[in-house]
Amino acid sequence: MKPDGFREECGIFAIYGHPEAAKLAYLGLYGLQHRGQESAGICAGDGRRLLCRRGLGLVADIFTEPVLAELGGHSAIGHTRYSTAGDSGILNAQPMTVDCNKGHLAIAHNGNLTNAIDLRRELDAAGSIFQATSDTEVILHLVARSRERTLAAALREALLEIEGAYSLLVLAQDRLIVVRDPRGFRPLAMGTLSHDGRQCPVFASETCAFDLIGAEYTGEVEPGEMVIVEAAGITRERFAPEQPRSHCVFEHVYFSRPDSTVFGRSVQDSRERLGRLLARECPAAADLVVPVPDSGVAAAVGYSAESGIPYRVALIRNHYVGRTFIEPSQAIRDFGVKLKLNPIRSLIEGRRVVLVDDSLVRGTTSRKIVRMVRQAGAREVHLRISCPPTISPCYYGVDTPSKGELIASHNTVEEIRDFVGADSLGYLSMEGLRQAVGDDRGHFCYACYTGHYPTDLVGIEKLLASDTRRR
Repeated sequence: MKPDGFREECGIFAIYGHPEAAKLAYLGLYGLQHRGQESAGICAGDGRRLLCRRGLGLVADIFTEPVLAELGGHSAIGHTRYSTAGDSGILNAQPMTVDCNKGHLAIAHNGNLTNAIDLRRELDAAGSIFQATSDTEVILHLVARSRERTLAAALREALLEIEGAYSLLVLAQDRLIVVRDPRGFRPLAMGTLSHDGRQCPVFASETCAFDLIGAEYTGEVEPGEMVIVEAAGITRERFAPEQPRSHCVFEHVYFSRPDSTVFGRSVQDSRERLGRLLARECPAAADLVVPVPDSGVAAAVGYSAESGIPYRVALIRNHYVGRTFIEPSQAIRDFGVKLKLNPIRSLIEGRRVVLVDDSLVRGTTSRKIVRMVRQAGAREVHLRISCPPTISPCYYGVDTPSKGELIASHNTVEEIRDFVGADSLGYLSMEGLRQAVGDDRGHFCYACYTGHYPTDLVGIEKLLASDTRRR
């Protein structure tokens, strides 16, 4: 179940050199749907022009067969979005396009620019006209105003002006350019798909998109790297000096699908390890381990294996809940949670239960789930969270609440336990988190758990001071 407060970011996909590029992009986005359900888009190129289709809603609803039939060409990029910067709506759906002196371009972006507001004001003052409110459009304007003659050079110049987190796909009529920020905040996998004796390069936020289309994972686009794909071949180059890596650890805690390889590591392995270490650090005298589905499943498996307490799927998730629903006029306590989860009373009644979830943000959803399990007859409820307390917002692509809304930023663990109504509450330690993701070289970002940010946040602070809504 989605934790209360965190929202999915974006998923991106690209393929070059395949006659069914748009259809494969559709399948790739389908595999990345968990990363964003607000809007989706695909832009395809045939060497002469780009055709784009974007819409609000789910990938399968937007890209029907007639729509995909319009998107011919041998190259395509795709994007599925949950807003983290800019207003909701079709104007902010991606890929975004522009006609400029560098040609017809389309861009898809995963991440957040921490200096977007300063750059936008500068561009506004210079006469740039913005159509949307997303920070992604800032990148397009920087490329368009560049005096560099080639697209690659103009993009390189633009990248040296932006700060923060970005994995980018840029599609032109005759080439695809793929970029990852120098710290590697967001994941960007690279692979190949065999077709007619050739190897077509593919790129995606997660490798689960490769599995769906039968592509082979070959590695990652390196932090600070630009990959240029064209008919003549592939060029890989560094566009910025090397910086300390800051991979988002929350990709392994929650965002990514467990069947993906992210930052070169199996997500399933990380999450089971999170659960095992959680069992060592926060044991509980209980009769069964119950995951909060779906994101708590792998950690609960690890907790059960390490503790020897039986694992039971005692909360059933309704996977068909839409974004809107009709709420009954009769007041039903915790209706929203009950719509998504239902306990199996025969497994829970009279037993001591360990509930395992991936995170606890505001605490309101956890409180409702604990209450639901008690109402199903649990004798005791012990809540275990497979990450440390979340005390600070993220500015790199995760839409967290403000610091004041984060329950752990101003409450002790005992106070949080009392609020959610559990008999005990245990979080994984920072050392346990580092160990679970194999971070022996300090390559991950833990800012949401420590409050220590790896980049300058002056632009973000100005944005918050102006009380502008951030997504």
